[in-house]
Amino acid sequence: MSTPHVLLGLLAGGSRHGYELKRAHDERLPRARPLAFGQVYATLGRLERDGLVAAAGQDRVAGPDRTAYALTDQGRDALDQWLSTVEPPMPYVVSTLFAKVVVALLVADVERAQSYLIAQRAAHTARLRELTVVKADPAATLSDVVAADFAIAHLDADLRWLHATLGRVADWHREVHP
Repeated sequence: MSTPHVLLGLLAGGSRHGYELKRAHDERLPRARPLAFGQVYATLGRLERDGLVAAAGQDRVAGPDRTAYALTDQGRDALDQWLSTVEPPMPYVVSTLFAKVVVALLVADVERAQSYLIAQRAAHTARLRELTVVKADPAATLSDVVAADFAIAHLDADLRWLHATLGRVADWHREVHP
């Protein structure tokens, strides 16, 4: 995820201070890793340094002064360019799950690798059930549902891979340990 671009996008609707940006991020990207306040303010500092946002005033609400930030024309251009750039499909397999299966085959026997795959499949299935409950919750926001759909699609792909790999473990092990 590109935190700077997400913050620019959140500022596209009007000026906000760091606390509001963090809250909006966590509401609009409910299944994403929450942002830390320090990350928000550090990112705002870099965006301001780069001319993509500018301070738009300060207010005090029962605490320290809060600086509101607004998107600059340069920031809007950067956001528009980011949004119009197609994300290329990942050229490499970057997954702890994949790496763990390969390493399990290198250092363990077939049964241990299969046990790992079966346990991982159970964990994925449990998470899939949790997300299905989220989608069925009448209190779920559209952001919750869209995020759950995204996660479900990825879990489904992982589950299909786990199932196919379970059928190949013995052959794969023989290839790794000739």
